[in-house]
Amino acid sequence: MTEQTTEPLIVVGVDGSNPSREAVRWAVEQARLTGSRVHAVMAWEWNRNPFALGAGGAEGHAEEEAVTAEEAARRRLADTVTAAVGASPGVPIFRRVEQGPAARVLVDASREAALTVVGTRGLGGFKGALLGSVSREVVQHAAGSVVVVREGEPVG
Repeated sequence: MTEQTTEPLIVVGVDGSNPSREAVRWAVEQARLTGSRVHAVMAWEWNRNPFALGAGGAEGHAEEEAVTAEEAARRRLADTVTAAVGASPGVPIFRRVEQGPAARVLVDASREAALTVVGTRGLGGFKGALLGSVSREVVQHAAGSVVVVREGEPVG
């Protein structure tokens, strides 16, 4: 029998939206209750649409634009986490930025987690009744348990 040497991991998906801030708050509160650590994960994708590039957007600038997009994601993640739980949330919280589609990045991250948390801003015929595409993919394909936090739900 092996002894657990690290705290359980809670992965929370962050995209900068209000639902993702609420998911961060929920994940941090759950971590407080269970002695877990939190990885706040944000995915980014480099826009390869040639019409989306600026006037100087030649092939030679692709690496520079990717670095800029990744840095923008890092700043957005940091701002979102701080807005949700402040600078000292009281539990270990690490920020991870990874390139790729959000659902794939979160499903991959779920493989090392005890729990994955996502917010949802899915819209449908009944407002709030449907999951968004990313949260639906994570629920269907995550390696373990998933909590979906709806905007406006109380934390704790």
